[in-house]
Amino acid sequence: MLVSGTEFSVTVRRGAVEKVMEAGSRTLGLRVFKNGRTSSTYSADFTPAAMKRFVERAIELAAVAEPDSCAALPEWEERAAPSDLGLFDPAVTRLSTEEKIARATRCEQSAFALDPRITNSDGATFGTDVNTVMLLNSRGFSGAYESTVASINIEVMADDADGKKRNDHWFSVDRSLDRLESPEDVGRRAAERALRKIGARKVATKEVPIVFDPLAAAGLLRTLTGAVSGSSLDRRATFLLGGENTAVASELLSVTDDALMPGRLGSRPFDDEGVASRRNAIFDRGVFRGFLFDTYTAKKTGHLSTGSCRRSVGGPPGVGTSNFYLQPGGSTPEEILATVEDGFYVTDMMGFGVNLTTGDFSRGAGGLWIENGRLSYPVTEVTISGKLQQMLQDLEMTGSDIEWRGGVAAPTIKVRSMMVGGL
Repeated sequence: MLVSGTEFSVTVRRGAVEKVMEAGSRTLGLRVFKNGRTSSTYSADFTPAAMKRFVERAIELAAVAEPDSCAALPEWEERAAPSDLGLFDPAVTRLSTEEKIARATRCEQSAFALDPRITNSDGATFGTDVNTVMLLNSRGFSGAYESTVASINIEVMADDADGKKRNDHWFSVDRSLDRLESPEDVGRRAAERALRKIGARKVATKEVPIVFDPLAAAGLLRTLTGAVSGSSLDRRATFLLGGENTAVASELLSVTDDALMPGRLGSRPFDDEGVASRRNAIFDRGVFRGFLFDTYTAKKTGHLSTGSCRRSVGGPPGVGTSNFYLQPGGSTPEEILATVEDGFYVTDMMGFGVNLTTGDFSRGAGGLWIENGRLSYPVTEVTISGKLQQMLQDLEMTGSDIEWRGGVAAPTIKVRSMMVGGL
């Protein structure tokens, strides 16, 4: 596996360039199989002597590894990988350093211009990545693709009346420059999010309906990626164990992992073992359709690969997602809020209090309280808790406002009730 690329980022803070980083890399990864044993190594030294030693070392490591009959290359498949998924935008490569600095500067200026209570910034950063991936194996697979990514993000602070600093951020990331949000919009939204935290307070502990904004809903969905992994099935460490092809959730829950969506960040023509990419239904109207597998976990559990292998250039393979998303519904965010007389609108989640084996879920959260169908006042320093099994069954509404800000995406969603831990 050969990965070659360049990355650039510039951070502007309080109107001045604080950091500029530009780097290029070219790395070769090698997996060797020998008598049921395998090794993974990598090198950035392409001189003939280094390559010779690199290969020798890979074979030596394989010879002393523990044998594992499931560690193998995928079987050859005739299906051709898609030729063009819109992963490369030449406009990203043509941006000058001055243009990148200007975009970061405009982003920060927009945040400060919105309101005088925005008094500080952790910096606005604009970045680009341009990469080429090439993969070959001894069963005859050979493939390559190019990709670009452009991103902009900022974190700002607002002054509260009691002297506290309320900070928040916003970002946009895409493979195509013309789909990236404008620097002004990113800066404005970061400022708006920080300002709406002014006066935040705790609430009494109670069980109420919970509405997750798209960013928080994507965070909740990201938790599920571990539960649907073939490695979790192999370790019997998922609450979905034994649930394949049964209704385990609300009919509103339809989740898909689709590596063939044009232009999306998780898209690719083949996975990191050379298996052709595909669309995998994970949940279909509440029915759990199955787990995601690479070749190893598929062999271990008696399944077939779903084209879901992820690996670093020098590391062993593992199971990963591509574009993992919750199908949007037909309600606007306002219509969802209007159904809640007393509840919590979650915009941030913190911590890692999730047990995928039992489904226990408890995380720190922040957002706004809902009263009579409207956002009322900001809330901070609380926890939300429940069981993932019950949360999936209690999904009551899904919004039409799905937002793509990475490889996991979701719209606004409403869960019938969860425990909010506060005062």
